[in-house]
Amino acid sequence: MLRKLTIAVSIIGLLVFSSCGTGKKLDASNAENQQLKAANGELLEKQKDLQSQVDKLIAANQAVNTEYSQYRTSCESSNKKLETIQAAQKEDEKAMEEFVKKIEGAMVYFKDKGVNVYEKDRVIYVDMEDNLLYKSGSATLGEEGKKALAALSSALSDYPDLRVLVVGNTDDQKFKNSNTDNLSLSTERANGVVRAMRDIYKVDPTRLIAAGRGKYNPVTDNTTAEGRAKNRRTEIILRPDFARLWESVRH
Repeated sequence: MLRKLTIAVSIIGLLVFSSCGTGKKLDASNAENQQLKAANGELLEKQKDLQSQVDKLIAANQAVNTEYSQYRTSCESSNKKLETIQAAQKEDEKAMEEFVKKIEGAMVYFKDKGVNVYEKDRVIYVDMEDNLLYKSGSATLGEEGKKALAALSSALSDYPDLRVLVVGNTDDQKFKNSNTDNLSLSTERANGVVRAMRDIYKVDPTRLIAAGRGKYNPVTDNTTAEGRAKNRRTEIILRPDFARLWESVRH
């Protein structure tokens, strides 16, 4: 009987011991499982953060590609405009060379009568001394002056895109017995040339501008009679219509 009781107690102890060992393993397993869950959560957060960074890099790359595409399109457009400008400039330069020759040919008769034709910086200058156009102190055109303007106006009709600036100039001598000063005289002389080109020779008035500079634009010294004669002149300045050239490349 005692032996049976001892065996029973041993079995119960073994069962209790086994139960305690299994509980410890279960607790350890649960703890490890919690650690794994925590680690997995950290990895998921890192994955989300990395994905967010990747998304930002993709967006930034797309923005750079879009900007580059716009820049390339802008460059191509600028290059086309530059080519258009260069082509227009070449056409204007060629036309200018032809026009200089035509003006020189039209004015050749007046070359020894005080007319000087030259080109500078893509602008044509036709200088006419006052003794060709006017009598001393007068703003009334003489016959020789009208002939010179007729020849010039005829040449201008073939080049409608050239703008015409007429500038009157005088020497520094004051007029005797007159209320007219040099500036007024130079302005009225320029106006007279413009009126003749408009009314007699039918040059489009929208192309014409008149201005007077009096004694303030000398080409040489006023201390000699020869110098004063050169300073008394009417400049007719012919230039391309740069506004038209700009408009051609804007559209």
